Amino acid sequence: MSYIDVIKEKARMDRKTIVLPETTDKRTLIAASKIIKEGIADIIMIGDEEKIMDGANWLEIELDGVTIVNPHTCEKLDEYANLLYETRKNKGMTPEKAREILLTDNLTFGVVMVKANDADGMVAGACHATAETLRPALQILKTAPGVKLVSGFFLICVPGCEYGKDGTFLFADCGLNQDPTAEELAAIADSSAKSFQSLVGAKPIIAMLSHSTKGSAKHPLVDKVVEATKIAHEKYPHLTLDGELQADAALVPQVAKSKAPGSEVAGKANVLIFPNLDCGNIGYKLVQRLGGAEAYGPMLQGIARPVNDLSRGCSWEDIVGVVALTAVQAQLS
Repeated sequence: MSYIDVIKEKARMDRKTIVLPETTDKRTLIAASKIIKEGIADIIMIGDEEKIMDGANWLEIELDGVTIVNPHTCEKLDEYANLLYETRKNKGMTPEKAREILLTDNLTFGVVMVKANDADGMVAGACHATAETLRPALQILKTAPGVKLVSGFFLICVPGCEYGKDGTFLFADCGLNQDPTAEELAAIADSSAKSFQSLVGAKPIIAMLSHSTKGSAKHPLVDKVVEATKIAHEKYPHLTLDGELQADAALVPQVAKSKAPGSEVAGKANVLIFPNLDCGNIGYKLVQRLGGAEAYGPMLQGIARPVNDLSRGCSWEDIVGVVALTAVQAQLS
């Protein structure tokens, strides 16, 4: 059984309700049909019912069992508008503006449904940029208690791979923080460890990645990773973490023996923390497109309720996988 099949099975055991607001996208419609058929989650779609069903008929799929909510006819519109107003009034929100936003922005409508406990999570991003997807989540749901930084990660499943946890890895940050400080990298490592433990069910072994291994190169970027490793050891001493490590030293036991002898992480890593967003984003896409990996995300960690992004290049299968992961996150939140 593949990793994502295990996640789907977990999702079925305690079905959660997930909002899919991008109902004009055919991948979303197909994914919703598959999710309902497989019993992974209950689905709410936001939009005009007639248009959604026309799209389903054109695609020759069934959406029986999907709940469709049209903001313009929603019985809870006033309640949702007041909730949005109360949440954002200190930022200049007015009751009139709140209502206008909910009638014109399905992503915000979906997040407010999660805030109101009418849904357990939301998945979007198939046809919106990451910033558009995450902004309402950060503004309305806020961060989880005790969390200073929200970050984005991918769960990567590489077929036939002997490294990581049976070919499964967590890559972070691949979607949100462009140039994290050393302290932020350490925080991302801690959040990523919790995400890996909860979603994969294995011990996180964390590599702080660099183009240098244990002083083999000198550069301010290397210094940042060295400092991040030091901070992580001080703030999160429970973590199995080491750095700075090149990717081959982090993953390949034979390379680890020569480049980082004595490291408890080198050659065993399953959680890879990248020094900046360029590295993380490029890295996951190379593994996905050239290595044939399944890449689920960018998932959010550190937010109060599960809201997850999609790559605009995602397939309907990717959406199904991220919905399953979001449902499992909701079980744990």
